[in-house]
Amino acid sequence: MKSPLRLLAVAFMITVFAKCSEQNNFSGLDHSMFAKRYYGEDDQWYLNNIPFFECSDKEMEQVYYYRWKLYKAHIRNTGPDKYVITEFINHVPWDRDPYCTINAASMHHIYEGRWLTDACYMNGYINYLCREGGNNRRYSESIADAAYAYYLVNGDRNFIVAQLDSMKQTYDQWIDHWDSSKNLYYIPAMPDATEYTIASIDASGGKDGFEGGEAFRPTINSYMYGNALAISKIAALSGDQATSREYLERAQALKANVQQNLWNDSLQHFTDRFKVNNNYVKYWDFIRGRELAGFAPWYFNLPDDSPQFNSAWKHLTDTSQLLGKFGFRTNEPTYEYYFKQFVYFEGKRGSQWNGPSWPYQSSQALTAMANLLNNYKQDIVTNSDYLHSLRLFTKQHYLPDGNINLVENYDPNIGGPIVYYYWSNHYLHSSYNNLIISGLCGIRPTEGDSLYINPLIDTTIKYFCISGVNYRGHKLTVAYDETGTKYHSGKGLMIYLDGKKVSPTTEGSKYKISIGSFSARYTSKSSENFALNIEGKGFPQPSSSVNAVPDSIFQAVDGRTWYFPEIRNRWSTLGSLSSSDWLAIDFGQPRVISEVRIYPFVDSTPFGIPDDVSIDFKNDKEWVPITISQRIPEKILANTGNRLLFEKVNARIIRINFRHTSKQIAMSEVECY
Repeated sequence: MKSPLRLLAVAFMITVFAKCSEQNNFSGLDHSMFAKRYYGEDDQWYLNNIPFFECSDKEMEQVYYYRWKLYKAHIRNTGPDKYVITEFINHVPWDRDPYCTINAASMHHIYEGRWLTDACYMNGYINYLCREGGNNRRYSESIADAAYAYYLVNGDRNFIVAQLDSMKQTYDQWIDHWDSSKNLYYIPAMPDATEYTIASIDASGGKDGFEGGEAFRPTINSYMYGNALAISKIAALSGDQATSREYLERAQALKANVQQNLWNDSLQHFTDRFKVNNNYVKYWDFIRGRELAGFAPWYFNLPDDSPQFNSAWKHLTDTSQLLGKFGFRTNEPTYEYYFKQFVYFEGKRGSQWNGPSWPYQSSQALTAMANLLNNYKQDIVTNSDYLHSLRLFTKQHYLPDGNINLVENYDPNIGGPIVYYYWSNHYLHSSYNNLIISGLCGIRPTEGDSLYINPLIDTTIKYFCISGVNYRGHKLTVAYDETGTKYHSGKGLMIYLDGKKVSPTTEGSKYKISIGSFSARYTSKSSENFALNIEGKGFPQPSSSVNAVPDSIFQAVDGRTWYFPEIRNRWSTLGSLSSSDWLAIDFGQPRVISEVRIYPFVDSTPFGIPDDVSIDFKNDKEWVPITISQRIPEKILANTGNRLLFEKVNARIIRINFRHTSKQIAMSEVECY
């Protein structure tokens, strides 16, 4: 049953849509204006890749653009047409060498990245995870589900079908976490991308909880359900009906077992049951408390649409339970060890999941809530609940000093970050823009040739526009204007497909438009960057006239580019007493080079833009000057890419000379093509 507030909002939107003015001078935002506002000189990549968003809630708008800046910083080029997405912006001891990836948050990365216009990034990343072994199963994952969600937006059937065999192989490897007596998957806390959960703390007798606590968890079982269902659908696309039936049956059996065995009647919630059996906990007993992880089944639309299961959502709107004043709690305050601090790092609180608010699970729960509002008949959660929770998550992106910097976890009771040490600044362990695009703006991909649009808004949203969404080769814009005075194209909801206003049909609370024929999204091709050195040893070998920070020289050729001052990723001339310095790259063999790209990092102090840049090359003994024929842009710009083009040279070593008379200079990245 729909809530009266939601029915009223739907009726209002349908009415105002019908009354929209026929005059239409609006079909989307001024992308250039927004790109310049939020990204300055580094605007071109965003113009080429992201949907642009405007909203009456300016904090949401600001965080939306920050999240794309964050996402771009985590894209790592690993070779021609090869890309990965990192979780920690710099190397940590527990990531996967040499690319510094972690498979835990890959589902968030793909759901977010599916909205980028250029398919090269997600194609490269999914190929890496699936066909190239990047998914090492160190953590539980739902990569097949996310890759299929990418296909729904991308429309490239051949690409997704090419992943099928590796997806099946990975799925079957998870048999090492399968209990055939219960027909459920189990996993300890840490490899489920969490630590210090109820299961792991209680299994230690309240003494620890970093590891251990093997349990049949709603998380891994939901992930495996989502993966099985995705594999079934991809197999059907390939024409392999036998595999499609097999994995559909696996998904259905897992769904039945999750509902029958992981639903805790006394807590009215999906909860863990212990796999471990020791002096403190008993095999198959339920854990003694609710966790935010119990909403993972709705991330995949797993539970039946029934009052019994839907009742769990009242715990996420209750401020005495899982909803804190400043964000979702990972478990409830009634738990004996709620917020007990077990681990410290350099005297500061370490990472725990016994109460703190984590973007990883907050975005997971918000995605699940959007699914609930779109796909279930219930009157517990409303659009206003979604917006309230999304706003709490939005505010978590702001540090106490007002700067935007997403970190590991937050205090849901008093607000503010908990863990933001050297490893946790600008942390990509969650999604956000997918919550805006498919949640607030309501763009809901489907398997057919239609698209549903169901904005999750209430009267607190006066206007929004998501402009230039690339959906199966078409450009989509969705706008809402409460009064008609913002976009001057009528009141209510407006939908534009390829620049033309379309009139949707309605199905309940949703709008429906026909997409018609579709083609795969544009995929760029990249040349080989001869300067790229992922492993930080061997060739290509960088050297420089000055190198005050020993490991920084390889940061200039590591395939990662960002301009956040909090996390160093640059070679610089700090310590130089000269007004001219150089950075050279020895390829180890002759290479035909016709372009050098430099990415200067500039802040208020001490780094500035080079006064001039020149290039030499060498094969044997002599340095030979290169005549630069074109500079794009003509004047060197800060915190963005600058291209230096010249006639082809056959060079073993390239030397880039920087003149800097007033400030030191720093290079986030140098590339040679």
